[in-house]
Amino acid sequence: MANDKLGRPSKERDAMLRGQVSTLLWNGKLETTLAKAKSTARMAEKIITLAINTYQDTEKVTKDVKGADGKKSKKQILNDGPKKLAARRKIMGYVYDLQEQRKPKESMESYKARIEGINHPLLEKIFNVYAPKYADRAKELGQGGGYTRITKLGLRRGDAAEMALVELV
Repeated sequence: MANDKLGRPSKERDAMLRGQVSTLLWNGKLETTLAKAKSTARMAEKIITLAINTYQDTEKVTKDVKGADGKKSKKQILNDGPKKLAARRKIMGYVYDLQEQRKPKESMESYKARIEGINHPLLEKIFNVYAPKYADRAKELGQGGGYTRITKLGLRRGDAAEMALVELV
């Protein structure tokens, strides 16, 4: 699937795959044509593997923080280590920065409280949800990879393109 042109010039193909991978990682599943599904799954697997290999690389840093009363105090903060930072930047360069959406009937105050302090929600989801989940799965099964599943759905009405569902396992 690495050489699949998908009937598009390279810039358009790369943009389409970036969008599909971002959507797959955000929603957990994606319905598309079989050829696009195979390419999307391949890239999503690479991103998840990169996150798994680096998600535990953190460092404790002590910083001086001013309190509300103006006094300085020392506070320990958990920062990304060099490997995790490099992986985070590489993933940020590939996936689109999808933002958290307001849920139906959710007040603006609760929405703002829910997203407070989260600058890149998709990256946080990849490193805080998917990486630990699939790392445990890899330990349990004794193998890496296999984070996505492609299910054929049949032919699309209109142009008879073979459709598939890509989902995170």
